[in-house]
Amino acid sequence: MAAFPRYDAKLLASLDTQAQAILAVFDAKNYTRVEPPILQPAEIFLDRSGEEIRRRTFVFIDPAGQELCLRPDLTVPVCRMFLDGGTNTGAKTGTKTGTKTPARFSYHGPAFRFQPNEPKRPNQFLQTGVECLGVRDRAGADTEVLTLAVEGVRATGLKNFPMRIGDVALFAGLIDALDIPPQWRGRLKRHFWRPHYFSNLLARLSAKAEVPAQNYLAHLGNADGAEARVVLEGLLDDTGSVLIGGRTREEILDRLMEQAVEAAAARLDPRQVALIERVLSVSGPARKSMAAIRALLKRNGVKLSAPLDAMERRIAVLTKLGLDEKRLSFAARFGRNMEYYTGFVFELWSRDAEGQVQIAGGGRYDTLLKMLGAKSDIPAVGCAIRSERVLAARKSQRGR
Repeated sequence: MAAFPRYDAKLLASLDTQAQAILAVFDAKNYTRVEPPILQPAEIFLDRSGEEIRRRTFVFIDPAGQELCLRPDLTVPVCRMFLDGGTNTGAKTGTKTGTKTPARFSYHGPAFRFQPNEPKRPNQFLQTGVECLGVRDRAGADTEVLTLAVEGVRATGLKNFPMRIGDVALFAGLIDALDIPPQWRGRLKRHFWRPHYFSNLLARLSAKAEVPAQNYLAHLGNADGAEARVVLEGLLDDTGSVLIGGRTREEILDRLMEQAVEAAAARLDPRQVALIERVLSVSGPARKSMAAIRALLKRNGVKLSAPLDAMERRIAVLTKLGLDEKRLSFAARFGRNMEYYTGFVFELWSRDAEGQVQIAGGGRYDTLLKMLGAKSDIPAVGCAIRSERVLAARKSQRGR
């Protein structure tokens, strides 16, 4: 049975007071309050958010046959609202080309996620957050949003919380610095934070094609693309047109073509695989982790000073904000569970009566707005604070 929160008068009053304290911090930095629609086109979330969110999104068909969903987060809805000109920023209403940047938005409202593995967790919850769009000074915008996240949580009265940080761009830079076939780079970058899947992917890309199916796919991968597709279509005709895992015939064909190209390509060098695995294994205190990665890359002749320098500057910012370095950790594999993140990511943690709980999180997503219809990439970074979790953590700290 799905769990639904019970917002009685006392809980609502506490959540409203807490939200006003957080929003006051955002308002002081000139963030404009917006409220995007709860109902959203399902396709956007199913295509842009990643597997973890896709399987937890409430999707339904309206009477007109349109596939809709309850928003599983507010970042995508705020970005859509901005691009459609509905945020009072001077954009031309109804266009995706009239938007003006920089633009800064705050919000407070419900999001909805199915909890298949934790049925006692509520499917509806409140998020209070910000989205900073179009600031070309990426380091400055990262600092701005980091500061807002920390000060927003502190405004509620919650003072002590550890933070976990990572950088999707750091791993992407490593992949680009290595001699890896172009068709594999995107897949490695997209899945590096899914440990089990990524390990299997690395194993497939580094192993020789020894089984008949792999040899056959490799043969097709070396053939003309149109010819290979005709052969695969014939195979599907022989096996029937039953959907597999909810995928359409075209989606299955596209995946088989991708596997054929993969099987025909050269194998990954074992030394590259070893380096990737060693880098991804780095985690622990943030400064020590940066030093460990620098040493590892230097030994292997890989230069990635820009993302490492940027991460060390962020660590310095967090230290100035009063975060205890002992409670500031870094994980090279950390990418959060949203597929649209492209750079720096972070999470704030605390404890409630049941144990550790994530109370806030965010990061950089520089390609999302173009995916949603912008004419070009727009730099963007944001964060969301989980209202009920912060309230529970505050109650737990007071009860100690």
